[in-house]
Amino acid sequence: MTLYLTNTLTRTKQVFVPADPGRVTMYVCGPTVYNYPHVGNARPAVVFDVLYRLLRQRFGSVVYARNLTDVDDKINAAAHAADLPIGAITSRYIDAYHADMAALGVLPPDIEPRVTEHIPDIVALIERLTARGHAYVAEEHVLFHVPSFPNYGALSRRSYDEMIAGARVEVAPFKRHPADFVLWKPSSPDLPGWDSPWGRGRPGWHIECSAMIEHHLGGPIDLHGGGQDLIFPHHENEIAQGICAHGGRPYCDFWVHNGFVTVEGRKMSKSLGNVLLVRDLLAEAPGEAIRLALLSAQYRQPLDWTNAGLVQARLALDRLYGALRGWDGQSEHDANQHDLAGFRAALANDLNTPAAMVGLFRLARCIQCESDDREKNRLRATLREAGCLLGVLQEDPESWFQRAPTGEGRSDIADLVARRDEARAARDFATADRIRAELAERGITIEDRPDGSIWRRAS
Repeated sequence: MTLYLTNTLTRTKQVFVPADPGRVTMYVCGPTVYNYPHVGNARPAVVFDVLYRLLRQRFGSVVYARNLTDVDDKINAAAHAADLPIGAITSRYIDAYHADMAALGVLPPDIEPRVTEHIPDIVALIERLTARGHAYVAEEHVLFHVPSFPNYGALSRRSYDEMIAGARVEVAPFKRHPADFVLWKPSSPDLPGWDSPWGRGRPGWHIECSAMIEHHLGGPIDLHGGGQDLIFPHHENEIAQGICAHGGRPYCDFWVHNGFVTVEGRKMSKSLGNVLLVRDLLAEAPGEAIRLALLSAQYRQPLDWTNAGLVQARLALDRLYGALRGWDGQSEHDANQHDLAGFRAALANDLNTPAAMVGLFRLARCIQCESDDREKNRLRATLREAGCLLGVLQEDPESWFQRAPTGEGRSDIADLVARRDEARAARDFATADRIRAELAERGITIEDRPDGSIWRRAS
């Protein structure tokens, strides 16, 4: 299976060839932990989880690192607003991020470095850049001197004027060049800080990832991922630091970026009140439905999140899980590799998840049309394995259909089913029929069996 990915650096779709097929290295920028993750944070986590699964199947050994930024001015502000220690804020939101991503079926990375655990690495990297003439000290700050790296701007393809206008760095009078960016800045007594050759302070945002990559993955790394919003200045600055700190050695071969997320056609923002937290979405729908909705557009394209799209994703999973019902799950029913080949080819073509989903539904149709039980189970095993690459269809089908509809409680439904069983046992069929009708209005189907009744959501 040849894997094609769009490389942001070249703006072309290329064959992905790692330097060492026995050890593929991938780094993805993780969250800054000052709030609960929203659907925009979830998209890169899910997208690169699919890529991670695909790389592991293709190459076997993949070292995937995704960082946690636990020192940042936004974290400081959140701690001040909540009147809590900074560590309490970061711990709370790290736990929330882990829980929410797990609910979306996102596998944990192999390495999850925290910035606060790598301050010595950051200081050493800054010292190296300073010694090589790429960084300088000014008013207790250390800044990277952008003109010292002639290829600056190759990733974002921006002019200097565009860079300065779009940079998330302060245009300060002590800079040698307006585009220069901060590697280290001083900390007041009330802010987190560490001792350094330049005084007590804390790292700038961009240097952190370069230092963690060097410490854990070495270099050059095979693939670096993140949201489209990180192309400039964050990833542009990473390249400059990473190359200049190693005498011109390449930093990363492949850069992969996912598109933006809008909500019902509008940009997601606090001012519009349309920031959708993952934890709130999980109260409305299963994690797999949210995941499938996030994969409904090809990763490089914008994704417009809608309530209708989430409903459609849940209905799609109902159909797919319906095709899996009755599978015995035994190992002798091996997946059909011929049918899997087309599905894998869709994902290998620049993570074309919409085309891969078409493959899932094609398998579901084949299952429904197949009369031979052995072949039906082979197709079900194939569907299950294909779903695993996308991170869906991992629940027991019967458990999936016994999920309560939105706003319903399982215990409430179970109580009604028990009351109906009691009515049937007492031959009070009018009450039993009334309860069945009530449950049907709530999207619940009852199946009467000799050993008792079971319920499921209507598919």
